[in-house]
Amino acid sequence: MSYALERLGASTRLTDDPAEILAADRVVLPGVGAAGAGMARLRAAGLEDLLRQVQAPLLGVCLGMQLLFDRSAEDGGTPTLGLVPGEVVPIPPAPGVRVPHMGWNRLDDLVEDPLLTGITPGERAYFVHSYAAPVGPATLASTTHGTTFSAVVRSGLRWGAQFHPERSGRVGALLLRNFLLEVDR
Repeated sequence: MSYALERLGASTRLTDDPAEILAADRVVLPGVGAAGAGMARLRAAGLEDLLRQVQAPLLGVCLGMQLLFDRSAEDGGTPTLGLVPGEVVPIPPAPGVRVPHMGWNRLDDLVEDPLLTGITPGERAYFVHSYAAPVGPATLASTTHGTTFSAVVRSGLRWGAQFHPERSGRVGALLLRNFLLEVDR
């Protein structure tokens, strides 16, 4: 993720220092793995409550997006950060639907938002996940893999992308550019 942001001219720093995080112009919460382990890692680093205090635009990516929600059904039910209302649930098995979901999918039902400036319905992004947030009031874009779920969400200054922008070519670069330049405090 750092390289993708740096290609766009951003100065990035991977840190768990509370002062640096709270002083940042933008905060990205990346993640790969399971919700329970992700939350345990945030707690161990002293970041669980700190992330709730961030006043700058915050972008959660993949697991990072899922951790923005109230809860994840993963690991028998995991309380998460509670920055976006809702619960992340397993992608339901269905004939012809592989889980984990790995691959390129369309972004549909886009809502006008600075994060999505220049991205049009039907463009594709790269996903890798087994859990997803159902479509709800925070949904800015959806995608379908057996069922329709949130691909991009927003609640106040908290955004999330279920897909990997750093692996999503032009669409991902545009979303990251918009996060750096278009979204405001």
